[in-house]
Amino acid sequence: MKFSLEWLKYFLDTDASVADIAAALNRIGHEVEGIEDPADRLAGFRVAKVLTADKHPDADKLQVLTVDTGEGDPLQVVCGAPNARAGMKGVLGLPGAVVPANGMELRKSAIRGVESNGMMCSVRELELGEEHDGIIELPEDARIGQTFAEYHDASPVFDVAITPNRPDCMGVQGIARDLAAAGLGTFKPVEVSEIEARDPCPVEIRTDDAEGCPAFYGRVIRGVDNTKPSPEWMQRRLIAAGQRPISALVDATNYLMLAFGRPAHVYDLAKLSGPVVARRARNGETVEALNEKTYTLDETMTVIADDNGVHDIAGIMGGEHSGATEATTDVLLEIAYFDPERIGVTGRELGLASDARTRFERGVDPDFLDDGLAILTSLILKTCGGTPTEVARAGEVPAEPKVIAFDPHLTSHLGGIDVAQDEQRAILEALDFQVGEDWQVTCPLRRHDIEGPADLVEEVVRIHGLDHVESVALPRVEGVARPTASPLQKQERKLRRAAAARGLNEAVTWSFLPTSEAEYFADGAQLWVLDNPISEDMKAMRPSLIPGLLSAAKRNADRSADGSRLFEIGRRYFRGKDGASDEKPTLGVVLAGNKASRGWANGKAQGFDAYDAKAEAVALLEAAGAPVANLMVMGEAGDQFHPGQSATLRLGPKNVLARFGALHPKTLKAFDVAGPVMAVEIFLDSIPAKKGAGFARAHYAPPALQSVTRDFAFLVPADLAAGDLVKAVRGADKKAIVEARVFDVFEGQGVPEGQKSVAVEVRLQPGEKSFTDAEIKAISDKVVASAARQGAELRG
Repeated sequence: MKFSLEWLKYFLDTDASVADIAAALNRIGHEVEGIEDPADRLAGFRVAKVLTADKHPDADKLQVLTVDTGEGDPLQVVCGAPNARAGMKGVLGLPGAVVPANGMELRKSAIRGVESNGMMCSVRELELGEEHDGIIELPEDARIGQTFAEYHDASPVFDVAITPNRPDCMGVQGIARDLAAAGLGTFKPVEVSEIEARDPCPVEIRTDDAEGCPAFYGRVIRGVDNTKPSPEWMQRRLIAAGQRPISALVDATNYLMLAFGRPAHVYDLAKLSGPVVARRARNGETVEALNEKTYTLDETMTVIADDNGVHDIAGIMGGEHSGATEATTDVLLEIAYFDPERIGVTGRELGLASDARTRFERGVDPDFLDDGLAILTSLILKTCGGTPTEVARAGEVPAEPKVIAFDPHLTSHLGGIDVAQDEQRAILEALDFQVGEDWQVTCPLRRHDIEGPADLVEEVVRIHGLDHVESVALPRVEGVARPTASPLQKQERKLRRAAAARGLNEAVTWSFLPTSEAEYFADGAQLWVLDNPISEDMKAMRPSLIPGLLSAAKRNADRSADGSRLFEIGRRYFRGKDGASDEKPTLGVVLAGNKASRGWANGKAQGFDAYDAKAEAVALLEAAGAPVANLMVMGEAGDQFHPGQSATLRLGPKNVLARFGALHPKTLKAFDVAGPVMAVEIFLDSIPAKKGAGFARAHYAPPALQSVTRDFAFLVPADLAAGDLVKAVRGADKKAIVEARVFDVFEGQGVPEGQKSVAVEVRLQPGEKSFTDAEIKAISDKVVASAARQGAELRG
C-alpha cells in the first residue's frame, strides 16, 4: 500500500522526519518496502515565465520562446505545444534534467536550426496525469525560479506491506491511528459533516441476500457535473498511491477507499431500472466488468442488480454498463457491507482481483457505512455539485462488539517484556479499544483480527516496540550436542555440493504452478489444487520440478544468457489415496542453451545432448548413495521426453530411480522454450537406504597386487543396448571382475548387416596372489559365455 507523507499528515499531526516515520512503521509491524521521493524525479524542473513566443522560421507547428527562469538572462526554448504563449507561466526542464515519463535526459540542442535550452513540459511528461495536448499552465501567483518540486509540494511516498490480518490499516487513516498510538504524533479523526437532504431516495434499495450482504445503503445525487477533473490535491494523493485519476466521480470513490479503507461505487442513475437489489446471482448470468471482460456467474455469488440484470459483482468490481461517464448527471451512491468469506470465494472462482476485493475479503469496518457515505457525498458535492437525497438503508450491520477479559500480566508472560499497566491501558485506548476498570476490553468493530487476550498482548507489545523484546537463548543441556540432521537432510546437503561441483547452478522455484503446466507433468496422478492460491497462475502444487526449472531457463534465455545449467532439490506433491498430501523429495536438472560457446578451437557452439543428461543423472545418483553399478537403463521416461533420446535408470523393472534425456519438442512448444533442452529428474525416495551404515567410515585399503586388463570385441545385434552387454560381462565373475566399460562401437565394413561391433575393456583384480594364465583364460571363457547369452559373439 502506498501513501504520501502529505496524505498521512492529513490524519496525523506530526513533525517526525521521513526516517523516523519509516522506523516507527517497521517497529509496530508495518514493514516499509520502499520510500520514494518525487522531488528527486523532478530535480531540474522549475517554474518559468514565457516572455515572447514567435513562430519558428523553419517549422509551422513550432514556436521559439524566450523564457525567464528567475536566474540570469532569459533562455531560448523551442516548443511545439499549441497553448504556449507570451505571458503564461509553466514548467521548464533545464539541460541535465531527466524526463520522468520516458527517462530522456534533456540537453542543449538545435531543433530545425534553432538552439533550444531545455523543454517546456506537459502533465504526462512529468507523470502528473494523462494530459498531453499542451504544456502545464501554472497560476499567476506561481513564483518564477521556484523549483517545481517545491511548488508542487512533492511529498515522499511510503510503500508499506500490510499483513492480511490488519484490514483496518488498508487506508491511510488506519496507518495514522497506529502511528499516533506509537507516540509519533496526534491522531486527527475526520469530522463527518451532516448532509442536508430534503427529498427521499427515489430508488428502492433492498438486500435479498442477508448472508452475503447484511447491509446495503444508498443515496441519489442529482445534477452532478462530471466533466471537470477532480481537485488537484486529490489527484496528487491518488497518483502517489499508484492510482490513475479517471474522473471526478470515480476519483472520489477511490479516494474514500484509499483514505479510509472503505470501497464504494457510483452508478449512472439513467442506466438503472427499478429497485437496486443485493441478491444471489442466477446460474449462467453474465456481467461485463469495468476491466472490459465478461464473467459468467453462479448462484453462490452475491451481485448488485436491477430489473435489467446484474450491474456489479458485489464487493469485487462494478459493471461497465452502469458506470459513470462525462455525460452522467444523476448518480446513485452505493456503500455496503459484504461477507468476507463470500467475497473471497467469488473472487477465486472468477479469477478476479481488485483493490475492493482485497479489502472486503479481509473485512472492512461494518460501523463505517453512514460515515463513509456522508464523506463520499461531501467529496462529490464539493467537486461535482448536485443535490443529494436522503439515505436509503436496507439490512443491518453486524454491530455487536467483542468484549475480552484481559489480564495485563499476560504481556510479560506471553510477550516477554514488562509494560506498566498504565501504559498498556493507554496503548489500547489509543487504538480505540475501550478498557474498563476491571480490564474488560471492548474491541472496535473494525478489528476483526482480535479474538482473545493473546491478540491484545500483541497489540501492546508491537506499539510498545517489538525491538524491546530481548533475544534470549533457549536452555541447552550440558555436553556435546547430538546431531539433528536426518538422513534425508544429509543426503540433500551432499547432493547440493556434488551438483555445484559439477558446474550446476542451484535454483529455487515456486512450489505452485498454473494448472495447465501441472497437468502436463502429472502423468495421470491426482493433483493438489489450492482453494485459496496466492494467484490464479499458482493454483496447483507441482508434480515435477522440471516446469519451474524450464521457466527459469527461459527467463535466462530471454535475457541473452548463452546457456543454463540449473538444478533444484525440492518436493513434488500429489494427493494420496486417503486424501492426504504425498510429498516426494526430488532433484531436478535442466540443461539448456550452449554447453560450450563458439571459439577458435571448436568452431560452432556446442549444445547439450542426452548423454550429458545421463552423465549428470549417474554422477548425482552416485553422490546420493545409489548402487550405480547395478542400474538398468530402460525406456518410458514419459510423454514429456523425446522417445528416442531419453530413458530411465532403474533397480529392477519397477523401481525407477531417475529419468533423463531430451524434452519432447511438443513440451518445449507448450512452455514456449527454444530447444533442444535436456532434463533430469532423480527420485530420492526411490534410492534404497544403505544397510548397516555406521558412524565410522571403512578404512582405506588399496589392493596389494596390480590389476590386469583384457579387451574383448563382440559382434552383437544392432538393437542391443551396450549397457546390457556390460552388465552381462561384469556378472561373469563378480569376485575377479571389478570394472567393465565400452571403449569402441563400430558399424560398417567387415561387420554383418544388422549387427555392430562393441569393444569392452575388462579389469581383473587379483586378491592374495597374482592370476595364472590358466585362471585368466578361465575368466575370459566365462566373459564370452555370459556375453553369448545376450546374443553376442566374440570377433575373430
